[in-house]
Amino acid sequence: MDVRLLRFGAIEVDGREYEHDIVIEGGRVRKRKKKPSKPYRNEFGHTPVSAAEELPWGGSRLIIGTGVHGSLPIMPDVTDEAGRRGVELTAIPTKDACRLITSVDRREVHAVLHVTC
Repeated sequence: MDVRLLRFGAIEVDGREYEHDIVIEGGRVRKRKKKPSKPYRNEFGHTPVSAAEELPWGGSRLIIGTGVHGSLPIMPDVTDEAGRRGVELTAIPTKDACRLITSVDRREVHAVLHVTC
C-alpha cells in the first residue's frame, strides 16, 4: 500500500489524494468521522482520537498518525481499549506512520491518519 503525506492537510493513498483525516481498515480507505470525539475538543485544544469513534480494531496493530507535527491527542480510553482487545497501539507522526504502512501487507493495515497539526 503506497501512502504518502503530501503536505500539511493532504495525504495520498495508492495515487488518490485526500484532504481530510482518513481511516484505513484492511486496505480500505474512508474518511475519519471525528464527531464522536468533538465533545472533548475544549479539554484537549484539538479534537482528539477517542474510543467513541469508529476505529479500525480488526487487526493485531492499530497505527495512529498523529499529524505533521505529532500533535494529535489520543485519549486514554483508546489505549485502554487497545489493551482490552490485545491490539498493539503505535502512535507516531503521520509521515512516519506512512512509511510504516508501506512495509505492511495492505490487508493488515489498520490506521487512523491525521493530516494537519
